[in-house]
Amino acid sequence: MNKVSLLHTDTNMKIILFSEMCVGISANSILFIAHICMLLGENRSKSIDLYIAFLSLTQLMLLITMGLIVADMFMSQGRWDSTICQSLLYLHRLLRGLTLSATCLLNVLWTIMLSPRRSCLMKFKHKSPNHISGAFLLFCVLYMSFSSHLFLSIIATPNLTSENFMYVTQSCSLLPMSYSRTNMFSISIAMREAFLISLMALSSGYMMNLLWRHKKQAQHLHSTSLSSKASPEQRATRTIMLLMSFFVVLYILENVVFHSRMKFKDGSIFYCVQIIVSHSYATVSPFVFICSEKLITKFCGSMCGRLVTV
Repeated sequence: MNKVSLLHTDTNMKIILFSEMCVGISANSILFIAHICMLLGENRSKSIDLYIAFLSLTQLMLLITMGLIVADMFMSQGRWDSTICQSLLYLHRLLRGLTLSATCLLNVLWTIMLSPRRSCLMKFKHKSPNHISGAFLLFCVLYMSFSSHLFLSIIATPNLTSENFMYVTQSCSLLPMSYSRTNMFSISIAMREAFLISLMALSSGYMMNLLWRHKKQAQHLHSTSLSSKASPEQRATRTIMLLMSFFVVLYILENVVFHSRMKFKDGSIFYCVQIIVSHSYATVSPFVFICSEKLITKFCGSMCGRLVTV
């Protein structure tokens, strides 16, 4: 097996990976509970709040599966059989895809909901939640089919050393695939992710244009005496742009680390960095939502106050 199998002796990486997992699980739990309480406490549920709650739940499950995988990486020997390896890694791959899809569709839904009345997107406002839900179900089916090859490629780590098996965890290994099969899956994944990222970029660009036009009109009407307080639309647009920029940077960095790992197959550092980077968005994005929403900030403050009094 590769030198990556000696990860159970690396204490520093263990601390970093488990710290990321604990921080991400805590933040997504707070975001999920806050939005569920907001939805239950209002007479009319908001579709954006519902999708943010679903995104936080998806990221929470992703980080939990990541924790199980990381725990097995630092064992001295493998304890899972092939069924557990296939099921857990399939679920992890599926949740990663659903996180990307949910982020993209939330971006689109946010853009439609914040568009002005005279916008060309106005006619989609009432129907967009249903359309977004249908699109998400379609992506679920696609991701389930794209990840099905893991049931044939993942096996329990054999009791022999071979360079043909790629290290995944102490218990699980990846069987080598043919060149044509590897290209087929790589191209399908690249096309899918390029489509979603392009959709995010278009919606973010549209919101940037609206924000620029709104600011220009405000300057024309009020001259230089502008209010320093940003409107809810401006705060939402900044949140969208921040999440989009952070996602794209991490996506590029993850691909760089992945190809570096493929080049240096024995590099345990590249493998750990790839795991850290690939889950950074799920860890950091809840803090962006929490800081940008005053209601969530007040909710967290009230919860902390209750804990202190208890």
